[in-house]
Amino acid sequence: MKPAPFEYVAARSLDEALAALADAGEGGKVLAGGQSLVPLLALRLARPDVLVDVNQVAGLDRVVVDDHRLVIGALARHRAVELDEQVRRAFPLVSAAAAKIGHVAIRNRGTVGGSVAHADPAAEWPALLLALDGEVEVASPRGRRVVSAGDLYAGYLTTTLEVDEVVCEVRATLPEGRTGTSFLELARREGDFAIVGVAAVLAIEGDEVRHCRLALSGVGSTPVRARGAEELLAGAAADDAAIAAAAREVVEEIDPPGDIHGSADYRRKVAGVLVRRALSAARDEIGRMVA
Repeated sequence: MKPAPFEYVAARSLDEALAALADAGEGGKVLAGGQSLVPLLALRLARPDVLVDVNQVAGLDRVVVDDHRLVIGALARHRAVELDEQVRRAFPLVSAAAAKIGHVAIRNRGTVGGSVAHADPAAEWPALLLALDGEVEVASPRGRRVVSAGDLYAGYLTTTLEVDEVVCEVRATLPEGRTGTSFLELARREGDFAIVGVAAVLAIEGDEVRHCRLALSGVGSTPVRARGAEELLAGAAADDAAIAAAAREVVEEIDPPGDIHGSADYRRKVAGVLVRRALSAARDEIGRMVA
C-alpha cells in the first residue's frame, strides 16, 4: 500500500515546526527517524493531514554525560547513543539497551525522541526512562515544560503530550554511590521487539539495597514499574534470597497481555526469570567495582 495524501513541511527551526503543528491541530504528525511512523503510513494505519519533518532542526541531537546525569536530544540516533564512549562508561544500561533496538540500519535512522513519543510498550526507551527516573522536556507554542517518565505514558501508543507538543530532549539520572545496572530482554529473533524486557538499577550501601528501580517492557499497555518488588528490596540484603523474592513479586504484580508471541502466563514466567537475572547482574557489577 501507499500512504494517504498529506501535506509535507520540512521545518528548519523548532519555532517553524511548532507553528506548523499548531496550524495542523489533530491532523499534524512529527517525522523524525520515521522507523515507526513510515510503516504506519504505508499501511494507512496513520493518516496525518500534515507531516512536519524536524530533521533539519539544529541542536536537537546532542548527547551529554555530566557525572550521574544524561541528556539526550530528541534527534539523537539510537546508534550514536549506543556507540558513545561516555554513555558506555557512565550509563552502560543505556548502551546495552540501545544495542538491542532493531537492526543497525534502524538504529542509524531511528531517534530517541521518536521512540519515547511513539510509546510502544515493548520498546526499550520507555522502560529505560522509568528505570532511570527519567523525564522529557517538550516544547509547544505556549513554551516548554518537563514531564516525568511516570506521567508520560497513558496507554498503548499513547502519551499525555498535547498534539502541538514536540519532544526536545530526554534526561536520566543514576543514584550516586555503588550502583549497578542491567538490561535484558527476550525476543523471538534478533532485532524483533522484546516479548519481555527488564531494566534494573540497583544501589547498595554496606550489604543493603539503598535504591532499586525495575522497569519492564512487553507486559502491559505501557512500560511498567515493578514497585512492589522495589519496595520489597529496599533495605534488604542484596542476596540471592531477596532477589528471588523480588522476582516472585514481579510475577504476582504484573498483568501482561497474551498474543501470538506469547501467552500471559508465559510472559509472567519470562519476566520472573529476567528480573532475577537482571538484579543479579546489577549486583555482580557492583561487586566487580569493589574488587
